[in-house]
Amino acid sequence: MLLCTGNYKLAMKVFEKIVDLQNELFLVRKEGKSVGLVPTMGALHEGHASLIRRSVKENDVTVVSVFLNPTQFNDKGDLERYPRNLKADCKLVEGCGAQYVFAPSVQEMYPEPDTRQFEFPPQSTVMEGAKRPGHFNGVCQVVSRLFYIVRPNRAYFGEKDWQQIAVVKRLVDYIGMGKTLKIVECPIVREDDGLAMSSRNSLLTKEERAIAPNIYRVLKESVEYAKSHTVEETHDKVVADINAVDGLEVEYFEIVDGNTLLDVKSWDDSDYVVGCITVYCGKTPIRLIDHIKYKA
Repeated sequence: MLLCTGNYKLAMKVFEKIVDLQNELFLVRKEGKSVGLVPTMGALHEGHASLIRRSVKENDVTVVSVFLNPTQFNDKGDLERYPRNLKADCKLVEGCGAQYVFAPSVQEMYPEPDTRQFEFPPQSTVMEGAKRPGHFNGVCQVVSRLFYIVRPNRAYFGEKDWQQIAVVKRLVDYIGMGKTLKIVECPIVREDDGLAMSSRNSLLTKEERAIAPNIYRVLKESVEYAKSHTVEETHDKVVADINAVDGLEVEYFEIVDGNTLLDVKSWDDSDYVVGCITVYCGKTPIRLIDHIKYKA
């Protein structure tokens, strides 16, 4: 067991060893208590807090994992830049009422290289899957390990990582946990100016932070535009309007069926239509994702 350093005293327990956490959870289950899991990569913010608070409300105990998973980064520079602050993370988790933090080392999670391969087309092969080769395989590697370690009744994921939720649902069925584990989708949390909350937002300069909200502004405006224009016209307008903002560049914008994640050609192709976007912001640049629902 590990304690976060500093003057802040923790009422919860923080574990870095798998066996210690599992021993604790064995006693929890022996008492018939339910377990909620909130998987995170750290650098926690109010978006994560909303997931934790919901888990605390719906379960007897909540485990928050704080693990920056290297296998889901296809860009080493992105991994190195990702913010880290375990002390602040612990403080936020305790403030939300969770009982446990699981903060393992890479060696603890991967004592040997994980060679498992996960592929769940089309959900794992389009958009992020296409742009970031190996990303969802890494996500499935770490999430499956967390599910095996914690054996939660419910696991909580934010809708900002909307495609990831679709992949994780496929994973749950694949590993045989579909009847014992519920994936709980939680609404996206935004700043007052509309920017989707993300750990990467802390990497934005003041100037970059000022322009980033244009992503959601354009997406939101496109919902009204879509009522009288085609899918193709809506797509092109969103890309053009965001690219017109100095410092923003669209990597991709896809308008897809909300279940299959496959492109739609017409608004009548599906009753559930979502626009998914990834935008590079600034000179570094910082990669930001968001989405908007056109039909739900």
